[in-house]
Amino acid sequence: MFKGSGVRVQGDEFWHMTKVLRLNTDDRVELFNGKGGLVKGSIEMIDRTGADIVALENPKLVSTNTTQWHVYAAFGTLKGGRSDWLLEKCTELGASSVTPLLTERSPSISDNRVDRLQRVIFAAAKQCQRLHEMALNPPLKVGGLLPIVSQSKLSFIAAAEATPVLNALALSQREPVGSIIIGPEGDFTEAEVKSIVEAGATAVGLGPHRLRVETATIALLSTAMLWSDSQGLL
Repeated sequence: MFKGSGVRVQGDEFWHMTKVLRLNTDDRVELFNGKGGLVKGSIEMIDRTGADIVALENPKLVSTNTTQWHVYAAFGTLKGGRSDWLLEKCTELGASSVTPLLTERSPSISDNRVDRLQRVIFAAAKQCQRLHEMALNPPLKVGGLLPIVSQSKLSFIAAAEATPVLNALALSQREPVGSIIIGPEGDFTEAEVKSIVEAGATAVGLGPHRLRVETATIALLSTAMLWSDSQGLL
């Protein structure tokens, strides 16, 4: 898309624009592609099936200069919208990706659930005006996580009675990519924790209380994001 060119918006996005946001002809909008591309546009025409938008400028590419945090969380057993909340908040905070982690105590996640979570991520990205999409990766077993951890210079696993996360971060150096690992309800088994730590992850504590999966994920992610942002641009 370039200045003066047009795009037609239909379906759910058209309904949201006209029925929820109540946009009309000549109203200004911003279009993004989920990969950092951003262009300002104007609604040229609205009919019963869609809206035509014309670009007012050439697209801008907005880069990201912070650590790319990848979340590996065992949330397959969560019920009652808790996994939706986890994905929504990871999107808002700026995680680069979320991977459902399959463990001995959380061995699966349904395909139907994954489809729903993709919709949650898309809605959250629009709400928080995020320009770079967050990927929802296919489920991964602990064995598949180990090579990723071994190649990473910045990996943290939430663990009871471990070094407080702020102390661990104070001893760390900022890297372009980092990993955050959260166990299931009932936690990782001792063997799983041992294998992940031996692969190179640092065990970190999140306080004196037992946290739910989604609470631990957001606590560790938000702390890591704020820490890496405070270290300056890469």
